[in-house]
Amino acid sequence: MLSRWLDVRIFLSIVLMLFMLSAGAVSRDSADHFFDQSLGDFSEELELAREEGKTGILIMFEMDECPFCHRMKDTVLNQSEVQEYYKQHFLIFTVDIEGDVAITDFQGEQVSQKDFAFKQFRVRATPVFGFFDLEGKLISRFTGATRDAQEFLWLGEYVVNGEYKKISFSRYKRQKRKEKRAR
Repeated sequence: MLSRWLDVRIFLSIVLMLFMLSAGAVSRDSADHFFDQSLGDFSEELELAREEGKTGILIMFEMDECPFCHRMKDTVLNQSEVQEYYKQHFLIFTVDIEGDVAITDFQGEQVSQKDFAFKQFRVRATPVFGFFDLEGKLISRFTGATRDAQEFLWLGEYVVNGEYKKISFSRYKRQKRKEKRAR
């Protein structure tokens, strides 16, 4: 009887392990593995991004009470595949659109986080993902939460591959979905 119980437990453990492997994604804390630490000087962060050979800087404009921001952090930005791709190409920071904390913008000027978000980039809703080139110029912007991790990866590819210069992200997503179905 004991032997049979052990066999069932081993079998269930193997099934669980195979299920986790087939899911393919590993979940990690987005605060530790997605976002970079900043001292609040984006002009310095630009220099660091250049030194590290990054494509640019990604800023997630957020606020504490934003359910879509939390959803992104808990279901998309915590995925290891997303973290690895974005960390390879971007330095990544957050800005609280209601924050009074002083930061230094890309031009070296002191501003509050809320003035940086609202006055410089007209951020009124959250989350907003702002992609900046290595000169501090906003090159692409996505407002809202993505459907899933795959769509957020496509957003990163859209910017990294320069597709934002040619087509809208909506059209790019349709092309990627069509390619995926054709496989």
